[in-house]
Amino acid sequence: MGYQTIDVQPLSGALGAELLGVDLSAPLDNATFSDIHQAFHEYLVIFFRDQKLTPQQHCDFARRFGQIVPHPYVQSLEGYPEIIEIVKRPDEVNNWGETWHADMTFRDEPPNAAVLYAREVPASGGDTLFANMYLAYETLSEGMKQMLDGLEAVHESGRSGAFYDSYKGMKPKPAEALAATHPVVRTHRETGRKALFVNRAFTRCLKDMADEESRPILEYLYQHSTRPEFTCRFRWKKDSIAVWDNRVTMHNALNDDFSARRGANGFRRVMHRATIAGERPA
Repeated sequence: MGYQTIDVQPLSGALGAELLGVDLSAPLDNATFSDIHQAFHEYLVIFFRDQKLTPQQHCDFARRFGQIVPHPYVQSLEGYPEIIEIVKRPDEVNNWGETWHADMTFRDEPPNAAVLYAREVPASGGDTLFANMYLAYETLSEGMKQMLDGLEAVHESGRSGAFYDSYKGMKPKPAEALAATHPVVRTHRETGRKALFVNRAFTRCLKDMADEESRPILEYLYQHSTRPEFTCRFRWKKDSIAVWDNRVTMHNALNDDFSARRGANGFRRVMHRATIAGERPA
């Protein structure tokens, strides 16, 4: 099926596409959003350039994908409880979300998607990588698939301070640690396809296995799922937007501010994120 209202330009062979010909600051008619939603499922992460959005317009667009939920450990933008502000200051080395992960898999119902809007970005650096977890599963050997089907993994948030202690520009929301158990292989409710559902940031162990038993299996899955051919890389520009399917992708904000690493003044990066409610993986 083709696209009637937008121009779709794939970013890599694995996933990702830039969508052209749409102004997200204006209300979207159903035909245009239907094309956007189709591209979202086909490419797993979709990107828009040169979008001038207010926080309210950001929320309005994000709600087309579902209910917006707050982050458990980061305070929302003042006046907009649906949005968190992700800030890396020039003297900070790491970008928030610098480890390969899917968002908040430590929740019983991890988010379905996220809508990230670039407010302030450097001329270079701070790109984001995305990985296709359908491909990560589909390229496993039949023996590995048989072993993984039916296994569950424990996901943990860790301490809440990990989400804000190293980021002076982000407002903390101290809360209790969260944990959840999910299938290692989940089936996407809308597409019916299977995908790996583990990530280095939050997956702690395989259920009912000793750590010594589960660690080498998980380590293999982490490395396998981020093979270069399963990924795409997005170079941010101001007013760019990314929307990803958190059920079947991972992402990683690159830590490439080498000026800050050397103790000099690095770059500042400010992003606004709305997170879409999800369902229990199955």
